[in-house]
Amino acid sequence: MRVLVIEDEPAIAEAIRDGLEDEHFLVDVAHNGRKGLEMAEDGLYAAIVLDLMLPGIDGWQICQRLREDGNTTPVLMLTARGAPDERVKGLEMGADDYLPKPFHFPELLARVRALVRRDRIHKGKMIKVADLEIDTKARTVTRAGQAITLTGREYTLLEALASREGHVLSRDTIQERVWMDDESMMSSSNTVDVHIGQLRKKIDGGHDVKLIHTVRGSGYTLRKE
Repeated sequence: MRVLVIEDEPAIAEAIRDGLEDEHFLVDVAHNGRKGLEMAEDGLYAAIVLDLMLPGIDGWQICQRLREDGNTTPVLMLTARGAPDERVKGLEMGADDYLPKPFHFPELLARVRALVRRDRIHKGKMIKVADLEIDTKARTVTRAGQAITLTGREYTLLEALASREGHVLSRDTIQERVWMDDESMMSSSNTVDVHIGQLRKKIDGGHDVKLIHTVRGSGYTLRKE
């Protein structure tokens, strides 16, 4: 699973990256607030490790904007400050947990794992868009009460779109997040288009109301018309 680290101190960012990668996480790093917010909005991450004091946009603003946009990715906020009122502010802005610097990596790892585990339990539910229903725990899909059989990759693609209903996911974002374990598929420029076409036939075929939409020049979205 993939984690985003937004941290402007290179040594700390690399230490977190190395430690998480040793534990088999895939890790992206942003060294300033604006880039971090852009990556958090475009990517599908299991968790975000977010420093509070950042150039451009601070961690409070990033967290607040993600939550206002409906992004529920778990956020572990890091800061050199340990004042209780600042911890409270971070949590009120939407952070899920708070870890003061300096910290021991095993504690950071335990907190990231706990957030991911908690998020999986929370998301073990139905996603409904119009008459489309996705049971994320059983990984089953129905539309208008009729079961739809999907391949594992098609299901992952559908859940990625449905979990961000109404938001446009670029081809690059979809390709990186859905095919991140398969370099051969990532090297093909039309991989996403082909799979979207196949998924569209299964989800929208025979239905007057189409749910999967192409946003020209931007990517794809799943939403009611």
